[in-house]
Amino acid sequence: MARVVLVGAGPGDPGLITVRGLELLRSADVVVTDFLVDGRLKQLIPADVDIVDVGKRPGATSFSQDAINQELIRLSRSHGLVVRLKGGDPFLFGRGGEEVDALLTAGISVEVVPGVTSALAAPAYAGVPVTHRGLADGYIVITGHRHADAPLDYDWSALVGSKLTIVVLMGVARRGLIADALMAAGMSANTPVVAVESVTWPQERSLRTTVGQLAAQQIGSPAVIVIGTTAGLHLDWRRSLPLAGVSVHLLRPFDPCDPLADKLRADGATVIQAPAIEIQDPSDGGSALRDAMHNIERYDWLLFTSKNGVERAIGTTVDLRRLANIKIAVIGSGTRAALQRYRVGSDLMPAEFVGEALVDSFPAGPGRVLFPRAQVARDVVPDGLRAKGWDVDIVEAYQIGVPAPLMKEDLAGAMDITVFTAASTVSGYREQYPGVLPKQAVAIGPVTADRLRDLGVGQIVVADEYSVEGLTAVIRRLASSSTQG
Repeated sequence: MARVVLVGAGPGDPGLITVRGLELLRSADVVVTDFLVDGRLKQLIPADVDIVDVGKRPGATSFSQDAINQELIRLSRSHGLVVRLKGGDPFLFGRGGEEVDALLTAGISVEVVPGVTSALAAPAYAGVPVTHRGLADGYIVITGHRHADAPLDYDWSALVGSKLTIVVLMGVARRGLIADALMAAGMSANTPVVAVESVTWPQERSLRTTVGQLAAQQIGSPAVIVIGTTAGLHLDWRRSLPLAGVSVHLLRPFDPCDPLADKLRADGATVIQAPAIEIQDPSDGGSALRDAMHNIERYDWLLFTSKNGVERAIGTTVDLRRLANIKIAVIGSGTRAALQRYRVGSDLMPAEFVGEALVDSFPAGPGRVLFPRAQVARDVVPDGLRAKGWDVDIVEAYQIGVPAPLMKEDLAGAMDITVFTAASTVSGYREQYPGVLPKQAVAIGPVTADRLRDLGVGQIVVADEYSVEGLTAVIRRLASSSTQG
């Protein structure tokens, strides 16, 4: 039976989507998105699922609400599960009610999955409780922009007399009008106000002022404006965390279970997971790799230098018992961990995670080595092993492409720390953001660091170990030195 589900995407950070919402994204047949939905969330949608963008953009030709309703009805008749992904919460100024009404009228089954609204996320991130015993027993959310620019004819006296915290969405342009109306209704000009711009994004900013001074403040959009006694509180819980106020760009796809991103967020960092490269099928469709793995008994050693090589090669082996007499060498703990997920161990991993170290630690030949790797890569390892008497068969396991950037150049350049997880990510980053040099770069190893120097990056730190603990320690040191500086 056809079904449409309205899913709240949250205020920005994709980590704030609900578990139910994530489950539905991963099982959808088609996803209909809004303009404000974070591009990183789209990475969680399977590659074979169509994405239909119906977002309304200010000053641009876009779908009318009626057209969106009709599109949802049309898609429901050709797809089993249609996910309508909406910024924030579907029923808070998202016109989700109109979409549900249209779908039910058309006889289509509907589900609504609530989302974290910026009306609550923004004050929470600014350390402002919208309710607080002795100060405010409730809150009210209003819009500062009505359909067709209709007047804001609220009962301002009732709002002021309620003593509730007032949260204003889409109110930046009319902040002066709102402030004047509240003061005319009896609100003190000294009533505290907090405006929170771009909540959960690296450029997030909290501005504290008063109702009397609100009109004079420079506030960027999108912003949430919080008015009332509780706005005078500053429960800055984020400052209790070691990476508070630090933004980190991880050059890999968004994954809600990424242990490094989880650790950095737990330490208070704002983390953007946006890849600089994407793994693509090999140019021959994988036939050479399948043939090599089908004849794996011909080899003495199997060599991996990345988790991508592991996933491509081991995934072609139907019976892992055929690897029993094959020794396996890896570079990096991440590559070894990828093997372990298949319950396959490794026989050799150099202390330094570079090709030169692997060659130095590799025994002398003769024998035969299978090396599944990217189409384009350094030849340090195969050349070094051949010099030690080994026959090395290089098989293309995947290609490396560059995806469209998920951030604008100004945001990429504003990130405090950028983590380069492979030398190829340096080239990808340069192609995505040609006019940007990262403020501070963390390199996975010396080869990646050399690529960054060629790019002209000055401040580079090489991770001692590519692990959650090692990278977190490096980022903490960088953040601490920047604060002290």
